[in-house]
Amino acid sequence: MKNLSRSKSMVDFTSISYLGNGNLKQRTAYEILTKYGIMDILQDFDPIIVGTIPIGIDIDSSDLDIICFWQDQNVFRQTLIKYFGRLADFLIRDVCINNQSTTVANFRIGHLEFEIFGQNVPSKSQFGYRHMLVENRLLAEKGEDFRKEIIVLKQRGYKTEPAFAKVLGMEGDPYPELLKLEILDA
Repeated sequence: MKNLSRSKSMVDFTSISYLGNGNLKQRTAYEILTKYGIMDILQDFDPIIVGTIPIGIDIDSSDLDIICFWQDQNVFRQTLIKYFGRLADFLIRDVCINNQSTTVANFRIGHLEFEIFGQNVPSKSQFGYRHMLVENRLLAEKGEDFRKEIIVLKQRGYKTEPAFAKVLGMEGDPYPELLKLEILDA
C-alpha cells in the first residue's frame, strides 16, 4: 500500500497530461485548457495548474487556478487582457500578496471558472504550488477518509489550507504551518 500511495503523490504537476486521465472535473479542465490553448498562451510565464482540482479535493464551486511567473508585470497583464479579456466575467487586478506585487485575472469558460495568478517569483517557488505538493502527499499517505474530511470542510466554507490544518490538528496560521511539512517531501 505504501508504494501505491507514493506513486500517487509523484504526479508531474508541471504538465497538464495527468488531467486528461483524471476525474470528470479534471478531464473537463484538460479539454478546455487544450481546446483554448491556455497553457500555450501562458507558456512564457511558466504556468502550473495548482489548487484543489489537480489533487482531487475540489467542490462544485472550485475554480481552476493557474500560477505564473512574470519578469515584466505589464507584459503579463497585457497578455491576460489580450487573450482572456473578452471572456465571461473577466476581471483583472493588481494586489500585494505575501509582500509580492501580484496580478490576478478571473474569467469563466463554460461552467469552469479560472483564476490566473502571477508574481515575480518562479512558479515552483510560489506558495500555491508548494502547498499543493504537501497536500497531495498528505492525501496519498492518509487515505480516502482523510480526503473526505477535507472535502466536507471545504463544502462547509473552509479554504483548503485551513481545512488541512483543522483535520491535522495544527495550531496557528495554517499557511506557514503546512509549509513546515515540506521537509518531508524532499
